[in-house]
Amino acid sequence: MIKIRTKLLIYFAAILLVIVVLFLVREQSSQKVLQLYNDNVEPSLLLNEITKETNQTFQSLKIYVYEPWPENLSMYEKDKQQLIQLQKEFKEKELGGIPSVNFLNTISSFLEHLDQTMEGIEKNDFQRYSKHLNEAEKTASYIHEGSLDLINKELSDYQTLSQLIDKKIKDRQKLGTTIILAIIILSILFALWFSNGITRTIERLTWAAREISAGRYSGKDVMVSRKDELWFLTKTFNEMKMNILESVNEMEEKAKLAQLLKEMELKSLQNQINPHFLFNTLNTISKLSYIEGAERTSDLISSVSALLRYNIGNLDRQTTIKDEVDIVKEYFFIQKTRFGDRVEFLQNVDSACLSTPIPCLTLQPLIENAFMHGIENMAGGAKIELHIYEDDEHVCIDVKDNGAGMDQATIDRLLNISNAEKESLPKKESGHSTGIGMRNVMNRLRLFHKDSKINISSSLGKGTIVSIQIRNG
Repeated sequence: MIKIRTKLLIYFAAILLVIVVLFLVREQSSQKVLQLYNDNVEPSLLLNEITKETNQTFQSLKIYVYEPWPENLSMYEKDKQQLIQLQKEFKEKELGGIPSVNFLNTISSFLEHLDQTMEGIEKNDFQRYSKHLNEAEKTASYIHEGSLDLINKELSDYQTLSQLIDKKIKDRQKLGTTIILAIIILSILFALWFSNGITRTIERLTWAAREISAGRYSGKDVMVSRKDELWFLTKTFNEMKMNILESVNEMEEKAKLAQLLKEMELKSLQNQINPHFLFNTLNTISKLSYIEGAERTSDLISSVSALLRYNIGNLDRQTTIKDEVDIVKEYFFIQKTRFGDRVEFLQNVDSACLSTPIPCLTLQPLIENAFMHGIENMAGGAKIELHIYEDDEHVCIDVKDNGAGMDQATIDRLLNISNAEKESLPKKESGHSTGIGMRNVMNRLRLFHKDSKINISSSLGKGTIVSIQIRNG
């Protein structure tokens, strides 16, 4: 998938490369023109310098002839050396052609006449140095004429070549202008194509979003051919539309189910007895039994009323160990009335632990399990113990019975968390007042105290100990 940003960067990089190449071509052309100009102008300047230096040397020689002083001789030698240096530079230019060779020979001839004149002066040979001085003057004029001819020739060649270069420069300028116009036109076309691709997709997404906002989810998916960010956005939008459609269908199904549940609740309420009416009735029977002298019956009815009032309610509510211990006492009083001396209930509760929070209906189901599965079938000597104490930073709860016990497979099944969902709702069991299973108690306790620990120690015929460990505070 090529991103939009990558496409733009590639496009701008290509344009920048073309512009740089065009600039380099123009710069190279300018350098060539400048080099050609220098190559043609420098010989002309050098020829002019040679002519000037020739005249200067001849004049220095004449001054020395008329006034043979050392300072005049020094000036002559200096001018002569400069002329020789200029001759050397002209020779290094390698202009070629007969005129250039003749010009160099003329300079050499001029230098020879100068030397002959100096020899005549040194030998005081008036006729000799006069002759060579005149020849040097003529040769100087030849040098002047030769330099003019060469300069004219160079200018003529340069003019012809300059016309050709001007033509090439104009052609390259036209080519550069054409390339720039092509870049501008291609940039406009690319901008139109690129922007249309983006705006067309956005318009389709906008239209689809309006359809969804109007509650119409069954429209066709938005399709994009190019794989870029807009393709990913469109794909995500189509998935979102499908998810919304599924959610709407699910909500409609849930609404139908909720309506059905409300109807069932209404029918269920018609078949229920108002709990407050039941509690008030039990209280009335309890008071009547007390008035008639049946105090034990009154206490039993009060315990049943307290037990029902505590058990009917939200299982997720929070309570304390004190409330749990109190309701266990009511439950055991009822069971004591039923079993008589066949069962004994012992409790050892540390008062410092009574304020510890705990989920509602945690202890009573454990005591019920001890009755139902442990000691119910015992003819006598049955015993259930409740121990609550502090151990370091934990509150420990032990429910112990001397009943039938259980094997290790049953213990593993009860402690297996993966099966907890099977008893996430209360289940009605024969003889139970709560209908809450062991695993339901463990699940709620783990939700309430994430770091709580539950353990079961038991063996067949030797009773069971259910231990709970809760962090204090």
